[in-house]
Amino acid sequence: MTKILPGEHSAPYHDLIDIHLEEWRDGFARLYCNIAQKHMNRSNIVHGGVLLSMIDQAAGYAGLWCSVPGNTRKAVTIDLDCRFTGQVKGGRVVAEAKLVSRGRNIFFVRTEVFDEAGTLVAFGASTHRWRAGSETVEGSPAAEA
Repeated sequence: MTKILPGEHSAPYHDLIDIHLEEWRDGFARLYCNIAQKHMNRSNIVHGGVLLSMIDQAAGYAGLWCSVPGNTRKAVTIDLDCRFTGQVKGGRVVAEAKLVSRGRNIFFVRTEVFDEAGTLVAFGASTHRWRAGSETVEGSPAAEA
């Protein structure tokens, strides 16, 4: 398991919506978001786009763990299917993504999102394509990626 330091493996979009990578290993990623007013929709529940973003980001990370420190892997989302099963009004939301299978260039992931009480509030299935040089767990030097 990779220990994630604050700010490490962050992206500008993560900073924008305050999602954080909590756990990351080969085939698995866990992200969390501490819900604030900016995450709410007009009905005063968490906007579905926040949950969908967490599904997409966690799924991508599940297929992008890199075994070589300093190297990186990148991918693009090809397809993302999501179902909302509950509403969130606050607290901490967690997305857990597990790699289902991988091929030479494509990987498939299932992701579940839970509210602070551990209730399933959304789930998704997604397909991702590794970018050139990201097909193996060794990845590529960050300068080349």
